[in-house]
Amino acid sequence: MTAMNQHDAPEQKLGVLGGMGPQATQVFYQYVLDRTDASCDQEHLPTLILSDTLMPDRTQAILSGQTGPIYQRLLKDARLLESCGCTAIAIPCNTSHYFADKLQKEIGIPIIHMIRETARALAANGMRRPGILATDGTIQTGLYQRECAACGLEAVAPPPEIQKLVMSIIYDEIKAGERGSREKFAQIDRALLSAGCDCAILACTELSVFRCYHNLPNYYVDAMEVLAERAVVRCGKHLTNI
Repeated sequence: MTAMNQHDAPEQKLGVLGGMGPQATQVFYQYVLDRTDASCDQEHLPTLILSDTLMPDRTQAILSGQTGPIYQRLLKDARLLESCGCTAIAIPCNTSHYFADKLQKEIGIPIIHMIRETARALAANGMRRPGILATDGTIQTGLYQRECAACGLEAVAPPPEIQKLVMSIIYDEIKAGERGSREKFAQIDRALLSAGCDCAILACTELSVFRCYHNLPNYYVDAMEVLAERAVVRCGKHLTNI
């Protein structure tokens, strides 16, 4: 390829439809930076971050059936990112992927599907029985269960009493600006092991934030980390070893 052709090649720009929550969006962008093989500013991925903190709560909307307003806001945001020259969109919110395939039909650039890519990554690494740590909305809509089943995996949702602890860490602690209870997470960890899970997915971006505060073993696969890596590669950059 000549220098002129390189210059004329379309510029790749990542659009981040974030704000769900804002701390998770910040962590996601740090993941992108950390995982990009770059030695100067110009080698990093051009990124446009839309932190729409006024987005209605995804779990509440899905469980109540009042999904129209949130879908329309997601679509408006996705179209804005597309109109600003983004060539791919990442949504660092697991529950909002309930709308991802419908959104994809309305825009002309790819949405990198965090849940689908995570299931594929687990299957490629030989996992078979992942536990799913997510919001009630993500669990009850079967988002991870379907994508895992499509890859030959048997996804395991926590029992009700453990799911309450997961929701408490997400909503009562991380979204409230706290660091999250290690004691609650220890109970979750024991339940996953007792259920025979060979790994567990941090399937809520607030749990990705929890991971940043606490040292979790490789048993826990961060879906937002998978999304960051796929975004870097999709936009033509190389991954670095971290």
